[in-house]
Amino acid sequence: MKKLVIAVCMLSVSFLQAQDIEPKYEVEGDLVKATYFYEDGTIKEQGFFKNKKLTGTWTSFDKKGNKVAIGHYEAGKKVGKWFMWKEDGLKEIDFKDNAIASVQTWKEETKMAVK
Repeated sequence: MKKLVIAVCMLSVSFLQAQDIEPKYEVEGDLVKATYFYEDGTIKEQGFFKNKKLTGTWTSFDKKGNKVAIGHYEAGKKVGKWFMWKEDGLKEIDFKDNAIASVQTWKEETKMAVK
C-alpha cells in the first residue's frame, strides 16, 4: 500500500509540472489583454483582442525575456510592419491585405546613410 501511495504522489507531481500555465486575460476598456506564458512562468506572448479577434500590437518574447517579434493586427488580420529579431539580424516584414507585401533583412553590419 505504501508503494502505491508513493507512486501516486510521484505521478501527481509529474503531472502538475507538465501542465502549461494558463493564459491571463484582463479587460481594458473595450479590449481584452491576453498574456501567454512559458512553462517556467515567463511571458511568451502578449497582445489584445477586440470582439474575439486579434487587434493592436502583439509582442513575442524568448525564455530570457528578450523581444523576438512585434506585429500588428486589425480585426484579426496582419497589417503594417512586423519586426522579428534573429541571431543574424532584424527582419522587417510589411503586410498589406493580410499578405506579405515586402521583406527587408537588416544585418548587424548593414550601413545606413543619414542625411
